[in-house]
Amino acid sequence: MNWEDEGFIISKRKFRENAIILEVFTSKFGRVNGIVYGGNSRKIKNYLQLVNKIFVVYNSKGDNKIGYFKTELIDAISPEYFDNRVKILCLNSLSSILKVLLPENQAYKKIYQSLCELLKNFNDKNWLTLYLDWEIDLINNLGFGFTIDSKNFSNMKNSKIVNIKVDNVNYKIPSFLIFKNFNNPDIQDLCNGLNFSRTLMENKFFIPNNIPFPYSRKLLEKNFYN
Repeated sequence: MNWEDEGFIISKRKFRENAIILEVFTSKFGRVNGIVYGGNSRKIKNYLQLVNKIFVVYNSKGDNKIGYFKTELIDAISPEYFDNRVKILCLNSLSSILKVLLPENQAYKKIYQSLCELLKNFNDKNWLTLYLDWEIDLINNLGFGFTIDSKNFSNMKNSKIVNIKVDNVNYKIPSFLIFKNFNNPDIQDLCNGLNFSRTLMENKFFIPNNIPFPYSRKLLEKNFYN
Protein backbone atom coordinates (compact mmCIF):
# COMPACT_ATOMS: atom_id res chain seq x y z
CA MET A 1 0.00 0.00 0.00
CA ASN A 2 1.34 3.40 -1.01
CA TRP A 3 -0.21 6.82 -0.53
CA GLU A 4 0.45 10.48 0.22
CA ASP A 5 -1.44 12.72 2.63
CA GLU A 6 -1.18 15.52 5.15
CA GLY A 7 -1.80 15.14 8.86
CA PHE A 8 -1.02 16.06 12.47
CA ILE A 9 1.48 14.22 14.65
CA ILE A 10 -0.29 12.74 17.68
CA SER A 11 2.48 10.54 19.13
CA LYS A 12 6.00 9.30 18.58
CA ARG A 13 8.23 6.74 20.24
CA LYS A 14 11.77 5.49 19.78
CA PHE A 15 12.30 2.52 17.50
CA ARG A 16 15.84 1.19 17.32
CA GLU A 17 18.84 3.49 17.49
CA ASN A 18 18.06 6.06 14.84
CA ALA A 19 14.41 5.51 14.01
CA ILE A 20 11.04 6.35 15.54
CA ILE A 21 7.47 5.15 15.18
CA LEU A 22 5.34 8.12 14.31
CA GLU A 23 1.58 8.25 14.72
CA VAL A 24 -0.23 10.70 12.44
CA PHE A 25 -3.89 11.71 12.18
CA THR A 26 -4.24 12.13 8.42
CA SER A 27 -7.01 13.80 6.46
CA LYS A 28 -7.86 10.81 4.22
CA PHE A 29 -6.65 7.72 6.08
CA GLY A 30 -7.26 8.56 9.73
CA ARG A 31 -4.84 7.49 12.45
CA VAL A 32 -1.81 5.73 10.96
CA ASN A 33 1.48 4.43 12.39
CA GLY A 34 4.70 4.42 10.43
CA ILE A 35 8.43 4.03 10.94
CA VAL A 36 10.58 7.06 10.23
CA TYR A 37 14.20 6.10 9.64
CA GLY A 38 16.54 8.86 10.74
CA GLY A 39 13.76 10.18 12.95
CA ASN A 40 16.21 10.77 15.81
CA SER A 41 18.57 12.80 13.68
CA ARG A 42 18.86 16.48 14.49
CA LYS A 43 17.59 17.50 11.06
CA ILE A 44 14.32 15.61 11.33
CA LYS A 45 13.48 15.36 15.03
CA ASN A 46 13.32 19.14 15.43
CA TYR A 47 10.14 19.31 13.37
CA LEU A 48 8.60 15.98 14.41
CA GLN A 49 6.87 17.62 17.38
CA LEU A 50 3.39 16.78 18.67
CA VAL A 51 0.58 18.41 16.68
CA ASN A 52 2.90 19.76 13.98
CA LYS A 53 1.31 19.43 10.56
CA ILE A 54 3.32 17.35 8.11
CA PHE A 55 3.14 15.85 4.66
CA VAL A 56 3.73 12.10 4.64
CA VAL A 57 4.51 9.54 1.98
CA TYR A 58 3.49 6.10 3.24
CA ASN A 59 4.78 2.75 1.98
CA SER A 60 3.87 -0.68 3.26
CA LYS A 61 4.55 -4.21 2.03
CA GLY A 62 1.30 -5.57 3.44
CA ASP A 63 -1.85 -4.68 5.35
CA ASN A 64 -0.65 -6.54 8.45
CA LYS A 65 2.79 -4.94 8.56
CA ILE A 66 3.73 -1.51 9.83
CA GLY A 67 4.67 0.83 7.02
CA TYR A 68 7.26 3.53 6.55
CA PHE A 69 6.90 7.31 6.45
CA LYS A 70 8.83 9.90 4.55
CA THR A 71 7.97 13.25 6.11
CA GLU A 72 8.05 16.93 5.28
CA LEU A 73 7.01 19.82 7.51
CA ILE A 74 3.94 21.82 6.51
CA ASP A 75 3.31 23.91 9.63
CA ALA A 76 5.33 24.06 12.87
CA ILE A 77 2.40 24.55 15.25
CA SER A 78 3.61 23.45 18.68
CA PRO A 79 6.91 25.45 18.81
CA GLU A 80 4.85 28.64 18.72
CA TYR A 81 3.52 27.74 22.18
CA PHE A 82 6.62 26.31 23.86
CA ASP A 83 6.61 29.26 26.27
CA ASN A 84 2.90 28.90 27.01
CA ARG A 85 2.44 26.08 29.50
CA VAL A 86 -1.36 25.98 29.36
CA LYS A 87 -1.55 25.80 25.58
CA ILE A 88 1.10 23.09 25.48
CA LEU A 89 -0.98 21.15 28.01
CA CYS A 90 -3.94 21.59 25.70
CA LEU A 91 -2.02 20.35 22.64
CA ASN A 92 -0.77 17.35 24.62
CA SER A 93 -4.33 16.71 25.76
CA LEU A 94 -5.90 16.70 22.32
CA SER A 95 -3.15 14.53 20.85
CA SER A 96 -3.45 11.94 23.64
CA ILE A 97 -7.26 11.84 23.31
CA LEU A 98 -7.04 11.33 19.55
CA LYS A 99 -4.45 8.60 20.01
CA VAL A 100 -6.76 6.62 22.28
CA LEU A 101 -10.19 7.31 20.81
CA LEU A 102 -9.51 7.13 17.07
CA PRO A 103 -9.47 3.65 15.54
CA GLU A 104 -6.61 2.95 13.16
CA ASN A 105 -6.90 3.43 9.41
CA GLN A 106 -10.37 4.94 9.49
CA ALA A 107 -11.02 8.38 8.05
CA TYR A 108 -12.90 10.95 10.11
CA LYS A 109 -13.22 14.00 7.88
CA LYS A 110 -15.42 15.97 10.27
CA ILE A 111 -13.01 15.45 13.17
CA TYR A 112 -10.04 16.35 10.97
CA GLN A 113 -11.70 19.55 9.78
CA SER A 114 -12.73 20.54 13.30
CA LEU A 115 -9.13 20.03 14.46
CA CYS A 116 -7.90 22.23 11.60
CA GLU A 117 -10.36 24.94 12.66
CA LEU A 118 -9.32 24.71 16.30
CA LEU A 119 -5.62 25.03 15.53
CA LYS A 120 -6.22 27.85 13.05
CA ASN A 121 -7.93 29.83 15.82
CA PHE A 122 -5.66 28.75 18.67
CA ASN A 123 -4.50 32.34 19.22
CA ASP A 124 -8.05 33.56 19.68
CA LYS A 125 -8.81 34.98 23.13
CA ASN A 126 -11.54 32.35 23.53
CA TRP A 127 -9.23 29.47 22.58
CA LEU A 128 -10.19 27.37 25.62
CA THR A 129 -13.87 27.66 24.74
CA LEU A 130 -13.00 26.56 21.21
CA TYR A 131 -11.08 23.59 22.61
CA LEU A 132 -14.01 22.53 24.78
CA ASP A 133 -16.35 22.86 21.80
CA TRP A 134 -13.91 20.68 19.84
CA GLU A 135 -14.00 18.00 22.55
CA ILE A 136 -17.79 17.93 22.54
CA ASP A 137 -17.83 17.65 18.74
CA LEU A 138 -15.27 14.85 18.92
CA ILE A 139 -17.40 12.91 21.40
CA ASN A 140 -20.46 13.29 19.20
CA ASN A 141 -18.67 12.45 15.93
CA LEU A 142 -17.32 9.24 17.45
CA GLY A 143 -20.77 8.16 18.54
CA PHE A 144 -20.19 8.60 22.29
CA GLY A 145 -22.21 11.75 22.53
CA PHE A 146 -25.59 12.99 23.54
CA THR A 147 -28.50 14.86 22.03
CA ILE A 148 -30.02 17.77 23.86
CA ASP A 149 -32.94 19.82 22.61
CA SER A 150 -32.35 23.29 24.03
CA LYS A 151 -36.11 23.98 23.77
CA ASN A 152 -36.64 21.59 26.67
CA PHE A 153 -34.44 23.82 28.85
CA SER A 154 -35.66 27.24 27.69
CA ASN A 155 -36.75 28.11 31.22
CA MET A 156 -33.22 27.51 32.52
CA LYS A 157 -31.26 30.00 30.39
CA ASN A 158 -30.26 31.93 33.47
CA SER A 159 -29.01 28.84 35.30
CA LYS A 160 -25.29 28.15 35.38
CA ILE A 161 -25.69 24.39 35.66
CA VAL A 162 -28.35 22.09 34.25
CA ASN A 163 -28.88 18.53 35.46
CA ILE A 164 -29.37 16.06 32.63
CA LYS A 165 -29.48 12.30 32.28
CA VAL A 166 -27.54 10.50 29.52
CA ASP A 167 -27.88 6.70 29.35
CA ASN A 168 -29.38 6.73 32.86
CA VAL A 169 -26.34 8.56 34.24
CA ASN A 170 -26.79 11.98 35.83
CA TYR A 171 -24.55 14.81 34.63
CA LYS A 172 -24.15 18.45 35.48
CA ILE A 173 -23.71 20.39 32.26
CA PRO A 174 -23.00 24.14 32.01
CA SER A 175 -25.93 25.87 30.35
CA PHE A 176 -23.68 27.65 27.83
CA LEU A 177 -23.00 24.26 26.20
CA ILE A 178 -26.73 23.60 25.83
CA PHE A 179 -27.55 27.02 24.37
CA LYS A 180 -24.29 27.30 22.37
CA ASN A 181 -23.50 30.62 24.00
CA PHE A 182 -19.74 30.40 23.57
CA ASN A 183 -18.97 34.12 23.88
CA ASN A 184 -19.77 34.62 27.56
CA PRO A 185 -18.56 31.67 29.68
CA ASP A 186 -16.41 32.57 32.67
CA ILE A 187 -13.59 30.43 34.03
CA GLN A 188 -15.93 28.48 36.32
CA ASP A 189 -18.21 27.72 33.38
CA LEU A 190 -15.22 26.38 31.47
CA CYS A 191 -14.09 24.28 34.44
CA ASN A 192 -17.56 22.80 34.66
CA GLY A 193 -17.53 22.17 30.93
CA LEU A 194 -14.17 20.38 31.06
CA ASN A 195 -15.43 18.31 33.97
CA PHE A 196 -18.59 17.36 32.07
CA SER A 197 -16.69 16.43 28.89
CA ARG A 198 -14.16 14.33 30.82
CA THR A 199 -16.83 12.51 32.79
CA LEU A 200 -18.80 11.76 29.63
CA MET A 201 -15.71 10.36 27.87
CA GLU A 202 -14.80 8.29 30.90
CA ASN A 203 -18.27 6.78 31.22
CA LYS A 204 -18.77 6.25 27.49
CA PHE A 205 -15.41 4.76 26.57
CA PHE A 206 -12.56 4.69 29.06
CA ILE A 207 -14.18 2.97 32.03
CA PRO A 208 -16.10 0.32 29.98
CA ASN A 209 -12.88 -0.57 28.15
CA ASN A 210 -10.70 -0.44 31.29
CA ILE A 211 -8.42 2.20 29.70
CA PRO A 212 -6.76 4.90 31.83
CA PHE A 213 -7.93 8.39 31.04
CA PRO A 214 -5.09 10.49 29.50
CA TYR A 215 -3.07 12.13 32.24
CA SER A 216 -2.33 15.16 30.05
CA ARG A 217 -6.07 15.87 29.83
CA LYS A 218 -6.37 15.66 33.62
CA LEU A 219 -3.48 18.12 33.96
CA LEU A 220 -5.19 20.56 31.62
CA GLU A 221 -8.38 20.50 33.65
CA LYS A 222 -6.51 20.69 36.95
CA ASN A 223 -4.68 23.80 35.75
CA PHE A 224 -7.91 25.79 35.74
CA TYR A 225 -8.85 24.77 39.26
CA ASN A 226 -5.62 26.19 40.68
